[in-house]
Amino acid sequence: MERHLMAPKVLLVDDEEEFANLLARRLETRGIQVVAVSSGEEAVSLVDQRVFDVAVIDLSMPGIDGIETLKQIKAKRSDIEVLMLTGHATVAGGIEAMKQGASDFLQKPVEIEELLKKINKARQSHLAVVHQKADAAMQEILKRKSW
Repeated sequence: MERHLMAPKVLLVDDEEEFANLLARRLETRGIQVVAVSSGEEAVSLVDQRVFDVAVIDLSMPGIDGIETLKQIKAKRSDIEVLMLTGHATVAGGIEAMKQGASDFLQKPVEIEELLKKINKARQSHLAVVHQKADAAMQEILKRKSW
């Protein structure tokens, strides 16, 4: 049970449902908790309801695309680290994703070991931000108390 609590929590967003489900299963067998959705709209809605360390978002999707999904997720939860994933990589797309706050930009098909490394690195960044926010909140509380 403790291992389950320590597992990275990943939101996987890809309109190619078969690909997303297969990738989710491959990540889950390696100890990652994954919620897979097929649209940016679903992803944005979920970040209000669930806790995620990392989001892996496909760049090219119908409806709101990956860049817009990234923007909306970051607006709601700036602490979530985002990895962009695409089969149609362009330098401009990668640059725009990084400008909007993506941690990294990966091309499909991605090697599972490379993705795991990127997820773990992104999770460490996420945890550092969460700890900084908690420390700052604790300091603020201590300043207000007159013990």
